[in-house]
Amino acid sequence: MARYTDASCRLCRREGDKLFLKGQRCYTAKCSIARRSFAPGQHGQGRKKVSEYGLQLREKQKTKRFYGILEKQFHSTFERAEKLKGKTGDNLLALLELRFDNIVYRLGFASSRSEARQLVTHGHFVVNGKKMDIPSITMKAGDVISVRESSRKSPKFVSLTNARPVPAWLTFNEETLTGTLVQVPSREDVDIEVKETLIVELYSK
Repeated sequence: MARYTDASCRLCRREGDKLFLKGQRCYTAKCSIARRSFAPGQHGQGRKKVSEYGLQLREKQKTKRFYGILEKQFHSTFERAEKLKGKTGDNLLALLELRFDNIVYRLGFASSRSEARQLVTHGHFVVNGKKMDIPSITMKAGDVISVRESSRKSPKFVSLTNARPVPAWLTFNEETLTGTLVQVPSREDVDIEVKETLIVELYSK
């Protein structure tokens, strides 16, 4: 599968916003946005007039990079969102938040979504008592995610400290290393600053 292998901080600088791709580094003064808040490259500091299409594209790219997925998977998620009841933009963000790797990140098991994806593919978690190693699977309300018994002695989980607050649509038990998806997140529960209507407009052309 294709994947992005260049410097992650370039993506944040290109979008002009923190995408939290490097974990704790993003919360320090070492964050690339804090040091160089302009786009990378030779012409990064040039003033450019952005078209309507350009604005729509940037919102799509920012959202895609925020969740760490590529174009094909992002577009298929959008098509699923279109078929659901309600606003397509809200449905899209909800489906992205319900990805298994994102929930692992939201519960505090990982410092970034890329680390969460790695932990999932390495088989460190069980969902409703069954081993699950597919990062893109969509979780449902009532699903229980916990660390596998054989992984609990790993230094990663023994010294687990979650500095980020767990969203209201999830619950987390630090003693048992177990999280529960209480309900599907609404638009108000998603903290990403994105204008999802622009993404809908882009794909509707």
